[in-house]
Amino acid sequence: MISPATASLYVHLPWCVKKCPYCDFNSHALRSSLDEDSYIKALLNDLAVEVRRFETRPAIESVFLGGGTPSLFSGKSIDHLLCGINALVDINETTEITLEANPGTADAQRFEAYRQAGVNRLSIGVQSFNDYHLSILGRIHGKDQALRAVDMAVKAGFLNFNLDLMYCLPQQNPEQASEDIALAIALSPAHISAYQLTLEPNTFFAFRPPELPDDETGWQIQQAYQDALKAANYDHYEISAFGKPDRKCLHNLNYWRFGDYLGIGAGAHGKLTLNSTIYRTIKPKHPDQYLKTFRYQPAQNTALVKAVDKADLPLEYMMNVLRLKSGFSLTHLENATGLDRSDVMPEIKQAVSRGLLIKTSSVFRPSEKGTLFLDDLLQIFIPNSHKEVA
Repeated sequence: MISPATASLYVHLPWCVKKCPYCDFNSHALRSSLDEDSYIKALLNDLAVEVRRFETRPAIESVFLGGGTPSLFSGKSIDHLLCGINALVDINETTEITLEANPGTADAQRFEAYRQAGVNRLSIGVQSFNDYHLSILGRIHGKDQALRAVDMAVKAGFLNFNLDLMYCLPQQNPEQASEDIALAIALSPAHISAYQLTLEPNTFFAFRPPELPDDETGWQIQQAYQDALKAANYDHYEISAFGKPDRKCLHNLNYWRFGDYLGIGAGAHGKLTLNSTIYRTIKPKHPDQYLKTFRYQPAQNTALVKAVDKADLPLEYMMNVLRLKSGFSLTHLENATGLDRSDVMPEIKQAVSRGLLIKTSSVFRPSEKGTLFLDDLLQIFIPNSHKEVA
């Protein structure tokens, strides 16, 4: 029997001023004026249909407004959205509500309006404080705008905010990377997300790859980031996440602990446990198709829904929990997936024997080697049927 999972809500707002060359998210450059009212109405219709799956109103631990660039939306629209969400699900003063913001669309009055609407956490997409690297990344802001965005966030009352940074940027050297992370730390964010730039398929960078640092330089940059954050008392609790004490991102922790989440918005994904079966959901990807589907509340849920096969559960579970430095217990594995530990022990023992997992008391966690070679670790849990196809 699968234990009830913690529930979160992800809301996708898909428009950007322009598409960044490295981005493989479902984001679309805004070609005309943004019809905020129609999209907010579609989101709330979408959520209304989602909650029909439950016998009771679902309790929501966290809400994440991602994109795209959610900060393109006015404070009035975000207030309308959050009021509508609150009418359909249970959220309260302890619910973490995050909104992603681009420094290039930051506005003091808008930040204050978000705070008044109930947003209590901002995630600011800085990526770098180096104007040259920001230009290569196709960002619409510079260093000064990034610094102003942080200042505006603090003045609006956002003590809990995250800075998104990217490293191993085109032609970046360790000194430049160290300057980026030092300045980020000096701004005293509660949380820092640090991602290595990768060339994802179907992006502009994949078709025209920029010159990236070699492996040795990349390693030096990564170590510089980790050493600086550790010295500043940020807990490296997940592969790409560093938080001050008691400031870990609750929304992302729910993903990584294999919790349930509703997904609304164009292309949004969800994971739901209903009657001891785990389902994946996905909404129409293109904004036009999404609006056509949800502008008027449909009579039934039109999301693509697929039950997760039992054979796929070990890999799905491990893809999430092995991102966490704290690892997992066999009891949690059983409660979160409905599997028996005997279903997965051969693979776990193989991972331990190869030095990719370490057993400490009742917990298995990735070793340093396992973290560095996470793909190798995860391959152990790929179902045999999938391996044969490959």
